[in-house]
Amino acid sequence: MKPFGALLPFKQAVKVVDEHIEPITRTEVTGIDRAVGRVLAEDIVASQNTPPFDRAAMDGYAVIATDTSGASKETPCVLEMVGELHAGDSPGTAVGPGQCIRIATGAIMPEGADAVVMVEDTASRNGRIEIYKEAQSFSNVSKKGEDIRAGETVLSYGTYLDAGKIGVLASQGIQNVKVYEKPRVAIMPSGEEVVELGKELKQGQLYDINTYTMLSVVEENGGIPVRLGIISDNPEDILAKITEALNKCDFVVISGGSSVGEKDLIADVVEERGDILFHGVEIKPGKPTMFALVEGKPVFGMPGYPTSCLVNSYLFLVPALRKMARLPRKRIQTAKAKIARTTSGAKDRMQFMTVKVEGDEAIPVFTESGAITSISRADGYIEIEAGGSVEKGETVTVTFF
Repeated sequence: MKPFGALLPFKQAVKVVDEHIEPITRTEVTGIDRAVGRVLAEDIVASQNTPPFDRAAMDGYAVIATDTSGASKETPCVLEMVGELHAGDSPGTAVGPGQCIRIATGAIMPEGADAVVMVEDTASRNGRIEIYKEAQSFSNVSKKGEDIRAGETVLSYGTYLDAGKIGVLASQGIQNVKVYEKPRVAIMPSGEEVVELGKELKQGQLYDINTYTMLSVVEENGGIPVRLGIISDNPEDILAKITEALNKCDFVVISGGSSVGEKDLIADVVEERGDILFHGVEIKPGKPTMFALVEGKPVFGMPGYPTSCLVNSYLFLVPALRKMARLPRKRIQTAKAKIARTTSGAKDRMQFMTVKVEGDEAIPVFTESGAITSISRADGYIEIEAGGSVEKGETVTVTFF
């Protein structure tokens, strides 16, 4: 057995990871119908005005504003309706003094008109229109270029493309954009006891859980998971798999084999190829977490126990991957709740206690690091300082996954 060296405090470990993650520089071109959730790798300069013409912002009547001066319910002004315009129509009739044109939202403003009176403020009587409200110049009119002006930079490189940003691209007739590539993340569980799904379990074996939980984390946070199979417990296979992962991917995540047992050889092999920046963190679950740089690429050694692996993926992998993918930091959602029962943390480490939230209560669901139900039943976690505890009914902060 090889004991851990000094354990790194959690916040310091997070800082070490952040300092050694570089944003991806490779780019690709993709259609805007597939660009949501991606990050722009170019500035977008407007080629045309939006809207491209003065248009009605309401259903009503296009008028000359001064013709409606003093109009009210008691003393309406009366205008002659000389036409009707729908969205997409080309105006053929101009509006002259004392005249109006019925107009639909989005239709081009006819020549001569400079305002729209909403239909609710009018009445039609024998082909003539009574106006009950005075209009100001350009009231209820969206002016040409009011939203976007040709020549202005509407989106800058590094912008995260959400649905609204996709709409901006479409407003300019843009079909394809340059975005940063998604980082490729190698996912490799280790251990002779781990078996691929679909195979029969023998005594002492268990199905590969960590590949699928980590795969989900990677996909949710801007990466492309690359499954490279299970690593056996021998140095040659470990070295071959890590070499393959470094050749194919930007990021390597290994689960299991990072503890201190005789067969936990991952750290030894990684150290031969690169620099281990920490191995062991003052947290529970997840004490054996390892982080290294090999050929300039980040390598995580995650604990093999499912709960430890997944909790540490949220704590370490998610922020690191999002930084590499140039995504904005994940919004951390928290809520106050009362702990359902007295709960003690680890004596010598910060504990991330998984909890389920029901009403205003936080119910601890952590059983042990090997139980995937410890996190499948959880909504989030609370932090308990080393040697600390929380008393039943005490208010705690729940951080949601």
